[in-house]
Parts: sequence; C-alpha cells; structure tokens
Amino acid sequence: MTTPVPAIRVLVVDDEPLIADAHSAFTEKVAGFRVVGVAHTARDAMTQLRAGPVDLVLLDLNLPDKHGLEIARALRAAGSGTDVLAVTSNRDIDMVRQAVALGVTHYLLKPFTFAAFRDKLDRYAQYRRQLSAAGEVAAQHEVDRVFATLRGAPPDTLPKGLDRSTFDLILAALRDAAPAGLSAAEVAGRTGTSRVTARRYLEHLADAGRVARSPRYGGPGRPEVEYRPAPAGISGP
Repeated sequence: MTTPVPAIRVLVVDDEPLIADAHSAFTEKVAGFRVVGVAHTARDAMTQLRAGPVDLVLLDLNLPDKHGLEIARALRAAGSGTDVLAVTSNRDIDMVRQAVALGVTHYLLKPFTFAAFRDKLDRYAQYRRQLSAAGEVAAQHEVDRVFATLRGAPPDTLPKGLDRSTFDLILAALRDAAPAGLSAAEVAGRTGTSRVTARRYLEHLADAGRVARSPRYGGPGRPEVEYRPAPAGISGP
C-alpha cells in the first residue's frame, strides 16, 4: 500500500487580516498544502514557528513590528529547515538581493493571480519531492533539474502563438501612453496589428498582472475595455 505524502505545512504571515485570509484560502485550494497558522506580526510569527513544525512561510515583508526578512534571518541563524516564500509589494532590487542571500525560495509580487500563486506552490512541492529522494545525485544535470524546478520558465517566456516582436511593440505602445490607458483598437492602430491580435496580447498582460483592465464609458453601445499599466507592471522586459 502506498504511504500518503504528508501535506506541506504553511504559516501565512501578513499584517492585513483580509489579505492573510485570502492567502490562506489560496493555499488551501492547492493540493498537498495545509495552513497550520496565520500571523499578523513578526513576534506572533516567531512564536508560532517555535511552537510547532512549519515547512513553508508565506512571508509579507512589511510587518508592523519588524521587517519580514528578520524572520528569515532568525530561521537561518537557528539552522531551521523551514523555507520562505516572500509575498510582498516591495520591488526594491536590494530587497530582492537580501532575500536571495537569506535563502528565500521564491519572491512573489503583489498583486498576483491565483494561477501565479499556484504555480509557485506547485514548483515548491515538486522541488521538495526531488530533494526527499534518498542517496546522492548522479550527475550535474540532476542538480540543474532541482534548481530549474524552482526557477520555472524564464519570466519573459510567452505562451504558444504569441511572438516576441509583436509583444515588444505592444509593450512600447503602453509605455508611451502611460499613465493613460489604451483600448485594443487604439493599441492596434499604434502598432499596425489587428484589433483581435492586440487584444490577445493585452489579455495575456492582464492575466499576468502587468496591466489592469477597466471599462471605458462615454460612447453609445457597450463600453470599451481599457488597458492601463499596473504599478511597475510593464517596466521590465
């Protein structure tokens, strides 16, 4: 009989109760994960980490009593094997560097979609399964596979059917129009693509959290959908 795999125990840390509840609900929807605690301060988080086993901390960095990375630092100083997934709106590149130095497994920027969240947890679960295998790695490619599991696809990888040159044209149009938003028809006019093509790329950007959708009223008939850059959403490649 196959032994059931224990659920990955998760502590959710966020100073906003509604956000913490949302992250807990997201976590419980991913197979193989179980929320064992919720904390709204660094002090409460450390108390819960000392009280019982936790495999993964979903860690907000902007806590009221202490910076979130201090929790990661304390875990490493104690020799703890608990992993940390930073869930934050902090886009400071130095903060990212510090997180990496402290062994933070993932860095997920708010706001994000459930799909992006689930992808991070699924990759983390696969990473744990690979590390739990007994024995030694046989070759370099096995080590590379473990690290690749966490990294996933490159962040600028496009879905099948979308090409890089058109994607870059549409990004440029949105950047040029910022902070104003554009409709799919306006993007098409600026880039020389069809409205249907422009909308496909814009919807991909919206699903990825890089642009925000909103209705545009003012004319007769149904309102147009306007695509407006999200904060720091289209500044990258």
